[in-house]
Amino acid sequence: MFLLRSLTAIGCLLALSLFAEDTGVRAGAEVLCNWPQWRGPLANGVSPRANPPIQWSETNNIRWKIPLLGKGHASPIVFGDAVYVLAAVPVGEAQKPVHDDAPGVHDSVPVTYRHQFVALAIRRRDGSVLWKKVLREEWPHEGGHTTGSLASNSPVTDGEHLYVFFGSRGLYCLTLKGELKWSKDLGKMHTLHAHGEGSSPVLHGNTLIVCWDQEGDSFLYAFDKRTGKQLWKVARDEKTSWSTPLVVEYEGKPQVIASATKRVRGYDLATGAVLWECAGLTDNVVSSPVYTDGVVIAGNSYYSQAMFAIRLASAKGDITGTTNVLWKLNRMTPYVSSPLLYDDTLYFLRHNQNILSRLEPITGKPRGEPLRLEGIGDFIFASPVGAAGRIYVTGRDGVTVVIRHDRENATLGVNILEDSFSASPALVDRELYLRGGRFLYCIAEP
Repeated sequence: MFLLRSLTAIGCLLALSLFAEDTGVRAGAEVLCNWPQWRGPLANGVSPRANPPIQWSETNNIRWKIPLLGKGHASPIVFGDAVYVLAAVPVGEAQKPVHDDAPGVHDSVPVTYRHQFVALAIRRRDGSVLWKKVLREEWPHEGGHTTGSLASNSPVTDGEHLYVFFGSRGLYCLTLKGELKWSKDLGKMHTLHAHGEGSSPVLHGNTLIVCWDQEGDSFLYAFDKRTGKQLWKVARDEKTSWSTPLVVEYEGKPQVIASATKRVRGYDLATGAVLWECAGLTDNVVSSPVYTDGVVIAGNSYYSQAMFAIRLASAKGDITGTTNVLWKLNRMTPYVSSPLLYDDTLYFLRHNQNILSRLEPITGKPRGEPLRLEGIGDFIFASPVGAAGRIYVTGRDGVTVVIRHDRENATLGVNILEDSFSASPALVDRELYLRGGRFLYCIAEP
């Protein structure tokens, strides 16, 4: 058994090293074959070694299904023998709202309960709770969107500690046994229309990055992951965004890429200095950027649609309208979900709909016509994920469509569960984890 695990680990390391060369996203030994952060080990939606099932239902290929208290759109992460999940759990008696939402804003809902903000560790083998940690209890100062949650920022781990960002409810470092090491209170965020918070923290080496884009003063923060000490804090001329930053290494130098309404910007990881910036996106940026072979791709969709590719070679200052912008799109771009970058193909959904586009990431050239994912009837908030030559797309109506990752993209499976899914899946080994509105599922063949 030890030899088998050792060979598996070596295989994972070799695969991740090859992938890291192409993506520019650091993938060290601590990553192995886990799903340690938002968008997976390489921050592009791909698990290089996972091989999850193609077909499942409530009565087929469900290793376990456990009920979850509260609500959370934070995607689960997986490391070692545990799945880590966040939730906002209402407690006490319902009361009249006391927060400062703007009245009459579309699709807003008030908060009528105090909430506990909770991190949980779940045993992969059987779904039992390893530990539960209440990190804060308070009455949220804002409400949210009718489809949103108060726990939408996904956690991240380096294999030794778990880093949890509840936005206005604080930033926390825990051991993987649930012991609190340090915490930070960054104040109260005021989001557009009081529609909630969602940008996830990002790790690179010993640096933890947090984006704080809001309707007040916006910032990008860097903290020492070991102590919580603030390394730098830079002001951002931005309104509310929900996009998660991306850290890449280009020509041996790590930079933080943050996608937002006014500019997509690259920052020096060591100092926070702006290296380059590019205008071109629209309001309400939720979708996170991806990176391959020296090229950053960012997009969003709200009042209008936009996506473009930025070549990092010689990128300096304001590169809007220069040859550093390799291509642009103004249709079919994603809103809530983020693109999937799998090998030589960029996949992304149209707004929140079941229309999947496929492009060459460097040229922007379409790989065939957009595909309608038959079977998904509701909005899609979860981001597509990929493994074992397959693409998995999960809708809010409980349907996951599985298609082949090739030029034809034939449908392999249409799978239905009795829950609603907004969080993105996590893929590890021969397992797929889905965090629903009511349950956490481990999908695996017997």
